[in-house]
Amino acid sequence: MAEEKAGGAAAASEEKPEGQTFRIQKVFVKDVSFETPRSTEIFTEQAQWTPEVKVQLNTENRAIKQDLYECVLTVTVTVELGGKPAYLTEVKQAGLFSISGFGKDELAHLLGSYTPNVLFPFVREVISDMAVKGGFPQLLLDPINFDALYAQHRASGKQPNAPAPETQQ
Repeated sequence: MAEEKAGGAAAASEEKPEGQTFRIQKVFVKDVSFETPRSTEIFTEQAQWTPEVKVQLNTENRAIKQDLYECVLTVTVTVELGGKPAYLTEVKQAGLFSISGFGKDELAHLLGSYTPNVLFPFVREVISDMAVKGGFPQLLLDPINFDALYAQHRASGKQPNAPAPETQQ
C-alpha cells in the first residue's frame, strides 16, 4: 500500500509543468467602508426585512516586482429596502501572489480569474461581518463564477494583459 501512495505522488508531480509556481504570500483588507444613511428610520419603521441587494465587482492587478503580483478585488454592495438605501458597504480585499513559469495568457488568466476567486471568500466574510455589526441581518453573497466573468471580459474586446513590473526612478 505504501508503494501505491508513493506512485500516486510521483504521478501528481508529473502533471504540473516544471518551473511553474503559484503561491499566496499575503491576504489583507486594503480598504473598508460601511454607510447606513437611514439606519434610525429603518430600525424604527420597517417591520419586515425584504431587501434588494445589488453587487458590483472590480479587480485590479499590478506587478510589484518580478514574479510578485498584487490583486485587489473590490466588492460594492448596496442594500435597499422599499426603494430606499438601507446600507452600502465596499471592501477592497487584496492579496500578494508569487507567480512564475506561466506564459502571458496563462498569467493573465491567473490574475483575471484565479486570484479574485481566492480572495472572494475573504471579502464575503468581511461584508457579512460589517452587515451584522451595522445592526442588520447577516448577508451571504452568492458564489461568483470568475472564470465566466473573465471570459466575458476577453470576449468584449478588452484583452487583459499581464501587468509589467513597475520601475522605480
